[in-house]
Formats: sequence, C-alpha cells, structure tokens
Amino acid sequence: MTTRPTPPRTVSTITLSGLVNPHDLSADRQFSMNLARGLEVLRAFTASHPLLGNREIADRTGLPKPTVSRLTYTLVLLGYLARDPLMQKFRLGPGVLSLGHPLLASMRVRQLAKPVMEALARQTGCTVNLGVRDRGNVVYIDSVRADTSNQHLPDIGSSRPLLSSAIGRALILAGQRQERTALLNYLKVQDRELFDRFRPTWEADQKRYVAEGFCLSRGDWQKDIHAVAVPMPQGHGEAPLAMNCTLAAYRIQRDKLVREVVPLLKDAVRQIEFAQGLR
Repeated sequence: MTTRPTPPRTVSTITLSGLVNPHDLSADRQFSMNLARGLEVLRAFTASHPLLGNREIADRTGLPKPTVSRLTYTLVLLGYLARDPLMQKFRLGPGVLSLGHPLLASMRVRQLAKPVMEALARQTGCTVNLGVRDRGNVVYIDSVRADTSNQHLPDIGSSRPLLSSAIGRALILAGQRQERTALLNYLKVQDRELFDRFRPTWEADQKRYVAEGFCLSRGDWQKDIHAVAVPMPQGHGEAPLAMNCTLAAYRIQRDKLVREVVPLLKDAVRQIEFAQGLR
C-alpha cells in the first residue's frame, strides 16, 4: 500500500502576518523564496541606514553576497533601488514609495480618524498617532504633530519597537490571546535581551489595561517622551490599530497624561469606532 506524502505547510497555517521565517517554508511549493529574498533586501534599508552596499545588505539579511548582487541589480532595473555611482552603494527608489500609497489611501479608518485626532491634539497639546503592527514593530499610518517640542517628531511610515513603546504594547493587547502568545514568542526569539528588559513593563501594562484600559510609557522608548495609548480592535480580517498621545517630558505636569489625556483619548477611540460601525 502506497502512503501519500504529507503536504508541505502553507501560509494559511500562519496566524499572524510577518512572523514567518522564509527558511521554514523552503518545502512549500506555493512559497516564492526569490520574492521573499528580494523583499528582505528592501527591508534592510532603514532611516538610520539609508545607503547600503552589497556586503552590508548581505550582513543584515544573512543572504549570500552573490545572491544579494543579483537581487540589487534586478531591483535597480525595476526602480525599487537606486544606485549611488560614487559610493558604489544603493538606496531605496521611488518604486517603494509608490507601493505604499495605495495602501494608505485605501484605509478608510485614516479618513474617519483624522478630524478626531486633530481635535484631540488641540485639546491636549499632544502629538497624536495612529499605528498598525508590522512584524515586531508598530508603524505609524497617520500623525497629527501638535507638540513641536518633541525632538522625535513622528512621520507616516516611521516605526517603533512593540515592547518598548506604549502604542506597541497596546497593539499587542488588541489581538486575541492566541495572537498575543504567538507575537510574544516571536519577539522573544528575535531579541531575547530586549524582551527580557521590557518584560516587566509589558506585564505592568497588561495589568493596567485590565484595570484601567490604557498603556503608559514614561520614557520607555525615548527618555524625554512620555505617552499613553489605547488599542483599537478592527472588524473581521482587518489588522488591529492603536492610538497614542505623546508629550515631551518637561511639559508634563504631575500625572497630566493619566488624569487629563487618557479620558479624552478613550473618547476619541470610541468616536472612531462608532464612525466605523464597530459599536
């Protein structure tokens, strides 16, 4: 009697986007390893490292240098990378920017949230941000920058680590229990030192959220920036969001964020949920 081979694991078994290691899917015939490697090359570029050579990209991605050379050559021809002929290095090209705009434009919640965020910023003097998860980070999809004394002014597309920011911890709490467990396991594997350092902060925010419904940062991500954040669960199949209010530390009167800003932030989130038909 012939036994059928066990089918390879497919992407449908992965509960949270972005947590997969491409090498774990090498036996999956539906998974394009070449595409995954090309995207890893693009992800190697950051705001602090906008210009990279093939060797630096190889070090950051763990890919062989010959593979990186072929990928950067291809990505330049397609417009996703631009080559600096003097430095013999690469930077992201306009094609990457063009990919992001359709996503932002299709997010109806951004249009619904904008006037609410602007009103909240005027009331509190805080900078107000809306974020979504990408792998182990929170990425801002909108921002009303009211606190001009904030030296770390956020921008659309900028990111923060999940565990070390109030809005990141709120995003973790926005998911179901199984999703939170999968995400925390991923963060532990990715950077055990960071996980252990912020584990007490995460556990404190878990308790705070159960008791009071918000997350708090007193300079966790940047010592001169304090923040409060609230999760915004979305409809079925849509990625959870979170909203925060941030303020330069020297501007904060005693417990102002907790006493004055948190009730207004919670009310703003409720308004957006009503506008989306989620309440």
